[in-house]
Amino acid sequence: MILVTGGAGFIGSNFVRYVLGQGHKVRVLDKLTYAGRLENLKDVLEKIEFVKGDICDPKIVEKSMKDVDVVVHFAAESHVDRSIESAENFVRTNVYGTYVLLEKARKYDVKFVHISTDEVYGSIREGYFSEEDPLDPSSPYSATKASSDLLARAYYKTYGLPVMITRSSNNYGPYQYPEKLIPKIIIKALRNEPLPIYGTGKNVRDWIFVEDNCAAIYIVMKKGNIGEIYNIGAGNEKTNLEVVEKILDILGKPKDLITFVEDRPGHDWRYALRTDKIRALGWTPQWDFEKGLKYTVEWYRRNKWWWEPLL
Repeated sequence: MILVTGGAGFIGSNFVRYVLGQGHKVRVLDKLTYAGRLENLKDVLEKIEFVKGDICDPKIVEKSMKDVDVVVHFAAESHVDRSIESAENFVRTNVYGTYVLLEKARKYDVKFVHISTDEVYGSIREGYFSEEDPLDPSSPYSATKASSDLLARAYYKTYGLPVMITRSSNNYGPYQYPEKLIPKIIIKALRNEPLPIYGTGKNVRDWIFVEDNCAAIYIVMKKGNIGEIYNIGAGNEKTNLEVVEKILDILGKPKDLITFVEDRPGHDWRYALRTDKIRALGWTPQWDFEKGLKYTVEWYRRNKWWWEPLL
């Protein structure tokens, strides 16, 4: 049995589908906050066990942890802008919630795959971050993720808990909440609304299609070395402006929809990862950026039922 925390969120729900396809039994623990929605699991709800609850609640976590072989921990507050407005929920969920999960995993000796982000390394102008590089987070969000990474590592070093950590680059694909760049731009473009771009739009991100990330996490879960960290990236470095322009090209929409707005505080310039370790386990991305973006745009075009209630 795999326990997927945050399994009703964007990456979590895609991971649930992926491991169901591999023949696993799945239990999802999700609080169903604004971005965690049962609609994200609509097609597989009858195939899983679902527990509604908060990872900060030790009783709910203990109940969810029983008879589990591995925890894959996605549950987190993840939107940078929200963390800048108020960091409290990020500290509570991302740090304390991870502590509660680690404690119960230790009690039952459950393998723990902790899902993190490239943002914990901070920004890099040239070159690539490796798993050994120091953490230098810029936002309250990335600082709480770095904190949870360190806590997970400490439980491995101190208690011998079988922990592994993945740090992925920017994900995109179906079921991503519309506050994130790609779905926000797709939906606004479909509605012929102005497309807000921070600063000059020249900030660089490496984009990975969510199914490729799920496949990498699964390989780490099955074949990864205990105590190790694995960077996951697809090598698709694009400026934010390039991504927006590609979406407009796919939809046949005019570039004059683009509107530049004041940059956000502490906006990291570029993220980039070395991925030798995850590739050594046999993983390679299957989706190139053009193919994945077209698929994603078409998914949002066809599934207005999913995103229209969020507006």
